Amino acid sequence: MVAAFLDMDKRQSVIEAGVAASYELEPERHLLRQWDPIRQACYRAGETYLQLAVTDPEQPLAPAPAYEQALRQITEATRTLDEFFGNNRGHLEHMTAVANTVPELAHRMRTEARRTLAEVQSPDFVAFAHYPSVRSATEALEKTLNSLDAAHGVGATRTAALRVEEATTALLDALAAAPGRRDEAARTLASVTTRIGAVRTRTEGLAPAFSALLREFNAASSADLSGNEKQAAELLARAEDQLGRARAAAKDGRPEEALELVTAIRAELSRAEELVDAVTARLATLRSVRQNPGAKVDEVRFRLRDAQHLAVQRGLTAEWGSVLDSQLSRIDRAVDALTGVHPDYWAYVRDLDAVSTFIAGVVDRMRGRTENA
Repeated sequence: MVAAFLDMDKRQSVIEAGVAASYELEPERHLLRQWDPIRQACYRAGETYLQLAVTDPEQPLAPAPAYEQALRQITEATRTLDEFFGNNRGHLEHMTAVANTVPELAHRMRTEARRTLAEVQSPDFVAFAHYPSVRSATEALEKTLNSLDAAHGVGATRTAALRVEEATTALLDALAAAPGRRDEAARTLASVTTRIGAVRTRTEGLAPAFSALLREFNAASSADLSGNEKQAAELLARAEDQLGRARAAAKDGRPEEALELVTAIRAELSRAEELVDAVTARLATLRSVRQNPGAKVDEVRFRLRDAQHLAVQRGLTAEWGSVLDSQLSRIDRAVDALTGVHPDYWAYVRDLDAVSTFIAGVVDRMRGRTENA
């Protein structure tokens, strides 16, 4: 019986280590819930054995059936252990192996992290320690290292060690990129300086284009663009101010700050270009429609006919036929409104575009209905 008890205890210890590791590393498997009743059965069998194994001269030995019952209890507990292990062997062995690597992983990550932190203050990199990318990566690594030192349990320690590994890599990347930041800032500043000049030239053409809109077309056609010139000038002025600050930052050994300012400059310039394009594109659109108003309406009518054919082909006329037919009146109203000495071509374009967008939506819904059927 002694051998049977020791064999059960050994098997239980092996499984217990695997289940504990599983609970720490992959708690979503809920293996502990399955293991607990088996473990309790082993405890009960062990308790029965230990009670019989007590050697006290003043107490008589238990009757033979008690020993037989204890052996059966141990044998049954061992059987359930083997069954549980057989069902989960691969997972338990993997979890145990992973858990056994955690102390070495944590030690290695601590060593690499501390070596990398020391590298920041080395002669090769100390000049870059104040760079925002290096500073933030350094602070992040120090934080994760503190979390690793405070971690308890296999799962928490492994997670913390992997975060230290990520933070160490991030700091190494920041250090590797730092020496090139100065040249990058110089190239970027030269590029954005050229772009500012190009946008300034384009902005100078905004006023004549807007003037042409007012002169050639209905005032309502350009009312929403009246503030574009002022807004574009303000954006350009802000970009030029930020360019001066970026140059000063680069000269002062703060290339990353200069690069951040360039990002803001580019955003300002993009918005200024959009304001200029809105005016010049409107002028081009209205001139094109004025020259040939029928081309626009013919395009929309063609789309409507295509949509109507699609409805017939897919057997959807009962649902969409009248909806599409009603677009004819919208098209006619847009055409009829194009009258007077200064027709509102922009309202004409918007009305027809709205019809076109509506038709496209109906086509998408018809195609979706039949393709999903």
